[in-house]
Amino acid sequence: MRKVTIKDIAKQLNLSTSTVSRALRDSHEIGIETKRKVLELAEQLDYTPDPVALSLLNSHSNDIGVIVPDISNPFFAIVIAGIEDVAFAEGYHVVIYQSHDDYEREVLNVKHIYNRRKDGFLVAVATNTTDFSHFKNLHDKGFPIVFFDRIYEEIDTHKVAVDDYEGAYNATKHLIDQGCQRIVHISGPPHLLISKRRLQGYKTALLDHGLPYHEEYVWSTHFDSQQSIEVARQLLKSAIHPDGIFAASDNIAIGCHAAITEAGLTMPKDIALIGFSDLPMAAMLNPPLSSVAQPAFEMGRSAAELLIKLIKKPNENTQSITKVLHTNVVIRASSLRKT
Repeated sequence: MRKVTIKDIAKQLNLSTSTVSRALRDSHEIGIETKRKVLELAEQLDYTPDPVALSLLNSHSNDIGVIVPDISNPFFAIVIAGIEDVAFAEGYHVVIYQSHDDYEREVLNVKHIYNRRKDGFLVAVATNTTDFSHFKNLHDKGFPIVFFDRIYEEIDTHKVAVDDYEGAYNATKHLIDQGCQRIVHISGPPHLLISKRRLQGYKTALLDHGLPYHEEYVWSTHFDSQQSIEVARQLLKSAIHPDGIFAASDNIAIGCHAAITEAGLTMPKDIALIGFSDLPMAAMLNPPLSSVAQPAFEMGRSAAELLIKLIKKPNENTQSITKVLHTNVVIRASSLRKT
């Protein structure tokens, strides 16, 4: 069925489209009788306003964009649930975009959000992004942007992250407390801020507890279980012979878990393993995976609240806020040697 337009109403009532438009907006310039005829016919024809046209009139679309690397990642799915919880209550629709960790796709997502007149957007930066000019250009124009999880520090806007350093420190300390001496860290992509902070937490925990830091004990991969299983296979064939592995994400840890089992080794006796994120499936592995829990839902809520404040009251939110959420270590059988 063809969508009814203002032109259809105007034609049937022999009015101009501008008169019909003003009548639908309850303008004081239009008489009561004309408004009545327009509204009655609009209801009869089941007319619904064009949201794009309304956004041009009102300067707001009540849509916000969310760019995530991969919606199939349970962590980002939970963050989005938190975003939608706040957005719905505030009268905003959420439009989801995926970068698939690809810079070019991320740039296109940003352009689409701006060109379709969304009111602002939330973004977790793609793994392959090293040029941030597509964000900076919009921020310089005053377009509302909030970074979450994978943040970019150089743009002066709101950000929401977890304390990656704290989580990594406590995860490494847990492995040390279990008697591990050769603890390998399998990091995410080295240029990402979350990878740098988690590496620093690992390194500091070792030094604070009298263990040396060896660069050759730090390996890196993408936040992907398929790629990480290959890295873990290579690690297990190396001369390092780790007795503990701290993985920078649960997806990486899942790859390690599979590689350890495949090699005929046991957790935690041969290798104690801990991840980061505490995805729902972590507890369903055999043995269940220890992990650093992130408050993903709270992250989504906090990011949405900050963005909506930027949209509604830009002049009152000129001071950028970086909200850091705390983590906690969830200990399960994959790392628990001592009870």
